[in-house]
Amino acid sequence: MTLGGTDLNLLLSLKVLLEEGNVTRAGVRLELSQPAMSAALARLRRRFDDELLVRAGRDYELTPFAKDLLPEVQHAVRLLGRALHLEDEFDPATSERVFRLSMSDYAIAVVHEPLLRLLRATAPGVRLTISNLGPESRSSERVLLDHDALIAPLGFGFPGDSRPLWKDRMVLIADRANARLRDGAFTLDDLAELAYAVPSFGPGVLTPADRAFGELGIDRRIALQVAGFLPLPFVIAGTEMVALVPEMLARIHVRDDGPLVVVEPPMEEIVLAEGYWFAPDRLSDPAHLWFFDRLDELAVELAAGG
Repeated sequence: MTLGGTDLNLLLSLKVLLEEGNVTRAGVRLELSQPAMSAALARLRRRFDDELLVRAGRDYELTPFAKDLLPEVQHAVRLLGRALHLEDEFDPATSERVFRLSMSDYAIAVVHEPLLRLLRATAPGVRLTISNLGPESRSSERVLLDHDALIAPLGFGFPGDSRPLWKDRMVLIADRANARLRDGAFTLDDLAELAYAVPSFGPGVLTPADRAFGELGIDRRIALQVAGFLPLPFVIAGTEMVALVPEMLARIHVRDDGPLVVVEPPMEEIVLAEGYWFAPDRLSDPAHLWFFDRLDELAVELAAGG
């Protein structure tokens, strides 16, 4: 099929080649042989007078022109599919669509129950798959191709467009028998002397807690480092260590008769802002519009205190 002299199959090849950044992977997605994909790439290079994909070590990378072209091609293919009725209409009541999300362990703890409840209310067959939000997510050009949305901190340079989901604040957790705990509080002097368990989010990631302690001139005595926030309540119990964690996570783990207590930090409030990130092209898809509406509902519910 052609449109204005352009083979529409070639347009789809262009989209997949740019998304994959690899001739072999693009061929697998389109169920075409590598010679066929190489021939399509050669035609596209002549059509645009640009290499589109260039060698980078053992793989390829997109040229600057190709990077600018990708979102336009994705949008064009999406609009063409809707115009020609190539895409199925999205009916949440009957859909068995699987939405792919990437988020931290902390985000999973906060959103899994209310989000699943909101989805089940109108779309009982819709499912989620959730993968870990790794440190490479901020620089990966594929992350929004492999996932429908990321749930991640705002202001940290993740790709795509973003919308807010919730705000949280950091609190200290400690064993209730911690020797420095007096009348349920720590002093600034205590903060300089305490041992800390801290989360790691990958090399070079400066967290709001890191910045806050830096502004106070406190060089924390880090006794233990773990991956993410979720393990921290488990490693604090029975020790003299403390940890700064999001309050929503702390309230999940701290019980009146349990070993841990929540302590207000003796410092300026540290606020976390989480949101969801998505490729702008998703907004032309009825299924994604419906799903993002559910995420916006989730934001309203979390703002109201769940």
